[in-house]
Amino acid sequence: QVQLVESGGGLVQPGGSLTLSCAASGFTFSNYAMGWYRQTPGKQRDLVANIFTDGGPWYDDSVKGRFTISRDNAKSTVYLQMNTLKPEDTAVYSCYSYSQPEYWGRGTQVTVST
Repeated sequence: QVQLVESGGGLVQPGGSLTLSCAASGFTFSNYAMGWYRQTPGKQRDLVANIFTDGGPWYDDSVKGRFTISRDNAKSTVYLQMNTLKPEDTAVYSCYSYSQPEYWGRGTQVTVST
């Protein structure tokens, strides 16, 4: 059974940091690119960052220079280090596997507020 389980969300003040984790199981993690998406109520889900099988990253312009995506194939886990957080980063963050079929985690809430 495939599972993607996110953790690490929470409430943080503007300028603060959080690290999200997504633990994968049930498929060969190292064979697939992984991504982090985020969604706010009433809006579409937006791609934040990808990491490819060779470890190469891609970032949306809105997070470039502030977020870092990484992966640990031995632990089947993908991470999203988020620094200098802004209120507009508030969203539910979900991880995604570029596998066939594709898989989604349930998401973790990140709230950036004073």
